[in-house]
Formats: sequence, C-alpha cells, structure tokens
Amino acid sequence: MTPNVEIYTWSSCPFCIRAKRLLDQKGIAYTEYCIDGDEAARSKMSQRANGRRSLPQIFINDHHVGGCDDLFALDAKNGVEPLLAGSPA
Repeated sequence: MTPNVEIYTWSSCPFCIRAKRLLDQKGIAYTEYCIDGDEAARSKMSQRANGRRSLPQIFINDHHVGGCDDLFALDAKNGVEPLLAGSPA
C-alpha cells in the first residue's frame, strides 16, 4: 500500500515550511494543497480537520494528524511510520 499523505499549506507559512521539511527529510512523498487566500478550500480543509483552521493541517491515510507541532510530536514518539503503513497511531 502506498501511503497517502496530504498537507494543506500557505506558501509563506513558517510552520508549513517546517512540516514539509520534516516530511522531505524522512523521504515521505505528499500531496500539497496550497490554499493561499482560498476561503472555500480553507473551509473544506476545516471540515476534514475537525474544525481546525490553522495551517498546516496534515493527513496520513485519511487520519488527521493535525498541525506542525502535532506532526513533530508524533514523530518524536515514532508514530509517523505506523500511520504510513496503515496502522493507527
């Protein structure tokens, strides 16, 4: 199974850049949705992210990871790889 990693970003957001850098360093391919100023896209993201409107918002295999800090916390407890493999965190 190829993991499906999605990240909603703004192009100039430092937290978005940091989260993408971690994914890149780990060699994790992802689909980026840059939603700069697109309120309709942000509303759609917010529905997927349990009402969260901050950026980035990250999903691994349709599991809502959260934002940048959430991704780093998950990585610190070795929880990213199990999600990539399809196991719950």
